[in-house]
Amino acid sequence: MKILLIGGTGTISSAITRQLAASGHDLWLLNRGNRRNEVPASVRQVICDIDDEAEVLRQIGDTQFDAVGEFIGFLPSQVERDIRLFRGRTRQYVYISSASAYNKPAANHIITEGTTLANPHWEYSRNKIACEELLMREWRDNGFPVTIVRPSHTYCERAVPVSVHGLKGSWQVLKRMMEGKPVIVNGDGSSLWTLTWNEDFAKGYIGLLGNPKAIGEAFQIMGDEQLTWDQIYQCVGNTLGVTPHIYHIASDFLAATSPKAWDFEGNLLGDKSLTVVFDCTKLKRAVPGFQATVRFDEGVRRCVAYLKEHPELQEEDPEFDAWCDRVIATQEQAKQSLNG
Repeated sequence: MKILLIGGTGTISSAITRQLAASGHDLWLLNRGNRRNEVPASVRQVICDIDDEAEVLRQIGDTQFDAVGEFIGFLPSQVERDIRLFRGRTRQYVYISSASAYNKPAANHIITEGTTLANPHWEYSRNKIACEELLMREWRDNGFPVTIVRPSHTYCERAVPVSVHGLKGSWQVLKRMMEGKPVIVNGDGSSLWTLTWNEDFAKGYIGLLGNPKAIGEAFQIMGDEQLTWDQIYQCVGNTLGVTPHIYHIASDFLAATSPKAWDFEGNLLGDKSLTVVFDCTKLKRAVPGFQATVRFDEGVRRCVAYLKEHPELQEEDPEFDAWCDRVIATQEQAKQSLNG
């Protein structure tokens, strides 16, 4: 197939790029070229700003694609741009939405593609919902061949997934573990969460490309393994060779006391603090044989090994570190005060 990916080098899309290239597809990437050295040699790169529509059309010409995958579309205006660019140029347009778009809290913790979309806590998710609604109208009214994909927490070797971290990512949490300092876990640590290795996600995504069952439909792609947040942090600690000192703090308290830029209201109250179990039956019917095979304990081992080999990714975050210490000290003081 001739496939164009808008993005193609991020956490989710990099694995898709590698697998499509290895399978011999005629793969094109459209992006700014910031990570061009990481792209397989067989991939054709269209280096430009996608908002420069004239330049995009100049570079792709009259090329017809079997599928176009959008990985960096977050606003309805960006989706409208894509419709202008690719109407009549692709047999399928695959839009990456988000499982955070599901209603918070949902009426049932078992989540299917039919679960209501609504998220009062996170503007990011509401924008994804608006993009989905626009695309489905375009499918119904004008036959634009859309497929919507909703990932949950997908990760790769470049970062260890945790629930509470600052703007510089998760390394500071790992550093606190290794230094024997307490690490904050939202709530009581017992809510269930699903983590999916990006290469597993890629298998499901690729199975939808060119798939007649996928047009006009939405699919969620994730593994079947659910872990509590305590178990997730314990896996990370085990991989680091330490016992993590887990410190529980209520999610709404974290959202109320963190810097606004960290957006814990969206990330926690609108996503990670809630127990969700995803039913991927619809995907498995459309893509027979799909199965996520990388367990989290294996995935985190790969992450830690990669981070140790790439010190440039070990970005410290003193602001987050100091905030953790203050919040923990404040809660401890409150306990002592109330206990007399």
